[in-house]
Amino acid sequence: MLSTHTRCALLGAATATLALLGAGLPAATGATADGDGPDLSRFYHQKITWSACRGEEMPKDLQCAKVKVPLDYAKPGDGTLDVALARYRATGKSRGSVLLNFGGPGGAGISELAGGGKDFMGLTNGYDVVTFDPRGVGRSSPVSCGEGADEASDTADATADVSDPQATLKALQKAAAACAKHSGPVLAHIGTVDAARDMEVMRRALGDKKLNYLGFSYGTRLGAVYAAQFPKKVGRMVLDGVDTLTEPLTEQGLVGAEGQQTALEDFLTWCTKDVACPFGQDPRTARQQVVQLVDSLDEDPVPTDFGQQFSGQDLVGSIGQALYSEQLWPTLEQALSSLVQDGDTRGLLQLSGGALLPGTRRSAAAPREGDGGLVDAQDVPVDNLPAALVAINCADDPDRPTAGRVTEDLDALRAEYEQASPVFGQYRLTEVLMCYGRPKGTDFIREKVRDLDTAKMLLVGTRGDPATPYRWTVETARRLGSSAVVLDNKGEGHTGYASSKCVHRKVDDFLLYGSLPPSGSSCVSDD
Repeated sequence: MLSTHTRCALLGAATATLALLGAGLPAATGATADGDGPDLSRFYHQKITWSACRGEEMPKDLQCAKVKVPLDYAKPGDGTLDVALARYRATGKSRGSVLLNFGGPGGAGISELAGGGKDFMGLTNGYDVVTFDPRGVGRSSPVSCGEGADEASDTADATADVSDPQATLKALQKAAAACAKHSGPVLAHIGTVDAARDMEVMRRALGDKKLNYLGFSYGTRLGAVYAAQFPKKVGRMVLDGVDTLTEPLTEQGLVGAEGQQTALEDFLTWCTKDVACPFGQDPRTARQQVVQLVDSLDEDPVPTDFGQQFSGQDLVGSIGQALYSEQLWPTLEQALSSLVQDGDTRGLLQLSGGALLPGTRRSAAAPREGDGGLVDAQDVPVDNLPAALVAINCADDPDRPTAGRVTEDLDALRAEYEQASPVFGQYRLTEVLMCYGRPKGTDFIREKVRDLDTAKMLLVGTRGDPATPYRWTVETARRLGSSAVVLDNKGEGHTGYASSKCVHRKVDDFLLYGSLPPSGSSCVSDD
């Protein structure tokens, strides 16, 4: 099975179906450098109290805590949030902490470290290995769009119907209103700029002189933004599966659709070599059959064992979850066979993360007033990840098409996305359109995250990465400047740390010993 932390890093690229649930109303602003702006000393000087993590599935040696951060960094007296932390203590001589972010955006760090911590045990030779649930995510004031099923369905249907753009606009506004209704005040301060400032609070509270950091996928954007805000506080920083800092969401959506289509075709080429493949033994025919199956289920969804309907877009989401690692391909083949032969959706529901399984349809708690304390793990809304994913992406993106532009461009956009991927194009386009009607996001990332005067940073790009293409690593390294050192992973899959022994070793050597590979050096595939 795919490691837990990699699976979370993929969610930013593989949960577009869920992302139809909508977003909040972000309004991010550029952060100031260390020493500028309002007095934050009460946050920087707090002490962290660690204790055993509660929960049946929590490892006994995993410790949990929290730090308090301002809701609004421009007005730190107007409210606070608690950000949930977890750590494995260093087993050797500790040089401080290394902070992990597993991606998304919207991925909760604590559950991922609890489930996939063995991948990071080597780092405990020199560090406390620490992660967190970012603001608006997991236990840290989670945002939600409520049940969201009606809004999601309406939005997907309206996006598919290019003959009525006004219906699309109304559905987008309805989805945004549902998210605003079910989320608290963190919704207006959920972007990466604020999350990066939270990491500076964590660094100081942890007592580290500089931030040592390992970020995957979206976590690379978060790390780069931190480096731009606090360049002199960057310690040993690794960015694996490097995100773009410049491309608008429309272009990112196209890249994602193309990447997933390529991964699907690779999967079908593999599948059709097996007599058990549900689509026969010809790859071209198999591709056509997948499109027909998606269209058929969108027209006539099948019931699940749990009362919900399973549509073509639900199928697309499930397939997307399994395409980022060849290790999941046999599971996907078996799940598709069960659907095609018996109408059994259980295997695909498991791949989609179980959002339709019994007991997982938790409604969001009503938005809290006042202090933003942690929520219990069992009370995190099931739609928190997709709701946070879209909210954060919108907060980070300053582009906002007008109603006239959406109306004018919808037909052409839909054609472009369907050309990029007849399977993934529709829900990718819907995800992009979810920012319509919301305030502009910050321009800080595009304008300020460049030419950084920091310590050397290691950027890992994987040649066969379907979510964050290798060219993004090269482009981001060029943008960051001379501090960026590129490691070329000549392998497949999203991110390299979990899938390549060579990448794993080079990353650990840098974080533990400061041994940095020459820029442009490579790792060959383990195979």
